[in-house]
Amino acid sequence: MQKRPLGKSGISIAPLALGGNVFGWTIDEKTSFSILDAFVDFGFNLIDTADIYSAWVSGNKGGESETIVGNWLKKSGKRDKIVLTTKVGMRMGDGSMGLKRDYILESIEASLKRLQTDYVDFYQSHKDDIDAPMEETLEAYDILIKQGKVRAIGASNYKANRLREVLGISLEKQYPAYVSLQPHYNLCNRFEFETELESLCLEQNLAVISYSSLANGFLTGKYRCEADLQKSARGEYVSKYLNERGFKILEALDKVSDTYQTTPAAIALAWLMQRKSITAPIVSATSVSQLSDLVKSVDIILSPESNVILNEASQF
Repeated sequence: MQKRPLGKSGISIAPLALGGNVFGWTIDEKTSFSILDAFVDFGFNLIDTADIYSAWVSGNKGGESETIVGNWLKKSGKRDKIVLTTKVGMRMGDGSMGLKRDYILESIEASLKRLQTDYVDFYQSHKDDIDAPMEETLEAYDILIKQGKVRAIGASNYKANRLREVLGISLEKQYPAYVSLQPHYNLCNRFEFETELESLCLEQNLAVISYSSLANGFLTGKYRCEADLQKSARGEYVSKYLNERGFKILEALDKVSDTYQTTPAAIALAWLMQRKSITAPIVSATSVSQLSDLVKSVDIILSPESNVILNEASQF
């Protein structure tokens, strides 16, 4: 499988990433282990988690996903086979959050302990923090890179103006620079990335690791009416797509997936992977069989005609 460069980091990744947001939420540790093993066995390597996963679940406080990944790393011995990323900045169960220097330095220690590793391949600012001076955030990352605890850094959920500003500070002050952006991007959510961020990422050679690549499962085609929202814990996030535009996108996915004899989800991922700006979309899975279907997307080469069908249905 051909790897893609993670921006200017010197790290290479397979064109599909595994999201750990479901670990400790909709699937338990045993199932998570099976999916992690299968993902690596399929030839993929980027595993994405965050300190906040899954603090939103009743009884959780954050760190549950990292703990599961760490237990898997210890059991499997596959640390050298993966590119591991985690994030800092969003509100944890105890209310702590942000990108100030001391908080980042404390948070990485907690994450490394849960992950049972000495380093993460890249560490991401989970969201912008206007209360933390950019220089202070970058100083913390500079310390961690020099200590060998972090290989590279990335940004998530940044607006274009703030991302451009922080990249400029890195250049001016000779601090480490973000090598990647993790934006909310899929066939249903195109406007913000394509109008504000995509050109900047291409200009700055930033890797783009898109999240919510299947629009919380809507692009799998399993949610087609209000009654379908009860099918999973994610259903509540899908209702916003049950409209005329959403149904047009599903119709286009059905048409193209029939052409390729595959699933709507595989087509939605293939569309992302063939965007010039996208390095690897992130997907999550709750079973090995589901993951097996999703990874087939890597082998799909959409024709210009198929891309036109998808682009026209999802235009904004």
